[in-house]
Amino acid sequence: QVQLVESGGGLVQAGGSLRLSCVASGRTFSRNAGWFRQGPGKEREFVATITQRDTYYTDSVKGRFTISRDNANNTVNLQMNSLKPEDTAVYYCYVDFSAGRVWGQGTQVTVSS
Repeated sequence: QVQLVESGGGLVQAGGSLRLSCVASGRTFSRNAGWFRQGPGKEREFVATITQRDTYYTDSVKGRFTISRDNANNTVNLQMNSLKPEDTAVYYCYVDFSAGRVWGQGTQVTVSS
């Protein structure tokens, strides 16, 4: 059974950076992968996705966040720079497999002003 293990969350001051990683154990992946987030009192929202060729971002993170993948190590990363208090949320990675989408458990990111 595939499991996604996330790491890299934490507390950072506004303007700082964090790098989230998501490792798929038990299976290699070659389809789409990405990140969603859910802030306090908000619905889960799309952040970024990566295909084999392209990347897509929600407007609020363009120019600040960068998604990347390492297929050999079954990893998808999210580099987050110039963080803002409104980026505070639980971040969830996902990976699409032929059998469906698998989600990580979430990692907390807190940005203080």
